[in-house]
Amino acid sequence: MTPVARNILIACIAGFLLDNYVLAGLKETFALWPLHGLPVLPSFQPWQLVSYAFMHGDFMHLFFNMFALYMFGSSVEELMGSRRFLVYYLVCVVTAAVAQLVVQQVMDVFPRPTVGASGGVFGLLLAYGLAFPHRKLMLIFPPIPMPAWLFVTLYGLLELYLGFTARGSSVAHFAHLGGMAGGFALILYWRAQARNRFRR
Repeated sequence: MTPVARNILIACIAGFLLDNYVLAGLKETFALWPLHGLPVLPSFQPWQLVSYAFMHGDFMHLFFNMFALYMFGSSVEELMGSRRFLVYYLVCVVTAAVAQLVVQQVMDVFPRPTVGASGGVFGLLLAYGLAFPHRKLMLIFPPIPMPAWLFVTLYGLLELYLGFTARGSSVAHFAHLGGMAGGFALILYWRAQARNRFRR
């Protein structure tokens, strides 16, 4: 793996191990807590906009996020370069957190913490689909190969649908979409910067 993607993976595994086997209750400090919590719950703190991405709910949650990071992260980092890749990933993590906080406020759902690298991973998935649109990806179910652009589009639409129809779910669908949106906005910004430099 490329260096930044590898270090993110190590940090996520370390966060999971610390939370589950060394420092019980780590999520109370580092998970993303809603802005309008209950008095008995921990409160939102600014660092949670990033720290939540290094916490995970259970092993399978960690496994699937790290598998996706392994699959897509190195290709995107090789394309962007390590410094820009790190900026891109963190922007996706933060915009995913902001989207989740806003949705929790608007929909007035029961306050619960958000954890996981999914927002950053969905941003990487978007970047991969834009950079390598015709590379074939194989779904586990159904096992149908499809081009990356179609996979990303369908996955994004599915997340949007589930965000509105599965409101009681423990999955932060709008955080996933927020990560994709933040990544897309940053890519557009970088492209505009590159065009302006070329015109000069």
